[in-house]
Amino acid sequence: MSTHDPIVFLFDVDNTLIDNDRFSADLAARLERELGAEGPARYAAVDKQIRAEVGYADYLGALQKLRGKGGDPAYMRLSFFLLDYPFDERRFPGVPETVAHLRTMGRPVILSDGDTVFQPRKIRRAGLWDAFANDVLIYVHKEEMLDDMRARYPADHYVMVDDKPRILVAMKKLLGDKVTTVFVKQGHYAAAAGKELEETPPDIAIDTVAELAKMRREDFLPERLAKQL
Repeated sequence: MSTHDPIVFLFDVDNTLIDNDRFSADLAARLERELGAEGPARYAAVDKQIRAEVGYADYLGALQKLRGKGGDPAYMRLSFFLLDYPFDERRFPGVPETVAHLRTMGRPVILSDGDTVFQPRKIRRAGLWDAFANDVLIYVHKEEMLDDMRARYPADHYVMVDDKPRILVAMKKLLGDKVTTVFVKQGHYAAAAGKELEETPPDIAIDTVAELAKMRREDFLPERLAKQL
């Protein structure tokens, strides 16, 4: 991982490469099926509490806490649902082709937030671990770990592809002209975008990741850097 690349393309996962909103809807439906009409709300309350404590979604931890000391088989069925969920069916169209295209210009890398069990499994089950040739980073708050990311993947320039305006704004403020921000207009975070992107607009806005497969190296770089690389 210490090889210096001309460009490193950093990809978020949830609602950027995978339709995580669809997964959340499927989880809510399964919670209602297994735990009754109040199941989704009970889970959501525990999930909110854990997110406030650890800073990310801990699906398995929330299920464990929701179960408590009981032994209802419904919780085992829910664990199977989470661990065996077909994330390959939730991967957005054109992702492997896009990654292959960008690999001709630089190195595609997953830069995600999450826990150390479920998030890696999600990425692997979606076929993304192989598509990104094992170049996967998962942090609690990725915008706080940019020094570590840059040490692992040194590059002349970075491209951050994400659906969350907060992340894109933070990356631009921290890396300046060393990063090109790409806003993917998918999912509930993108739909709620507002003032933050007006104050710090993304360099590129796209409807789907598949659009990146049509772009050239110069499209991602400041004019000065494009001439040098």
